[in-house]
Amino acid sequence: MSEVKPVILVEYNDEWPKLFDDEKARLRNRGGELVVEIEHIGSTSVPGLSAKPIIDILLGVKKLEDADTLVDVFSREGYKYAPQHEDLLPERRFMSKPGFHLHMTEYGNLFWRKHIFFRNYLRSHAEVRAEYAQLKTMLAGKYRNDRSAYTDSKSDFINSILMKMP
Repeated sequence: MSEVKPVILVEYNDEWPKLFDDEKARLRNRGGELVVEIEHIGSTSVPGLSAKPIIDILLGVKKLEDADTLVDVFSREGYKYAPQHEDLLPERRFMSKPGFHLHMTEYGNLFWRKHIFFRNYLRSHAEVRAEYAQLKTMLAGKYRNDRSAYTDSKSDFINSILMKMP
């Protein structure tokens, strides 16, 4: 049985963009021409927003088969591949290593656009960012030992923002 990792939020850390930039350079260097674009997503990408201290990285490729190729490349860089997540999100390849979550998908697809839109919306709407921070804090307390419930319970809020996508 795997160890339960509690949901612990920390205040925004000004170092998160640098950690992202450093990892982005490593990924771009290793991934070469298969990498179309790399973006910082998730709560650590929104200045002022509390977050679990994990840098979420969105890596765009031309076609999903390129992401499959990159799984082997990034495994050699310490990332662990989690194919079980493809049951729910077949358009994404998910990998992680301590402090980082890597989401690989086709550049510009709906998965890509939703993550970029949500990040940008939070960055540009302080009142919505504050509401999201309050929700996250409440849910982290309620679901401290249930990461899935914590994540699932944010869905209605996230979907209400995504409804504004053009």
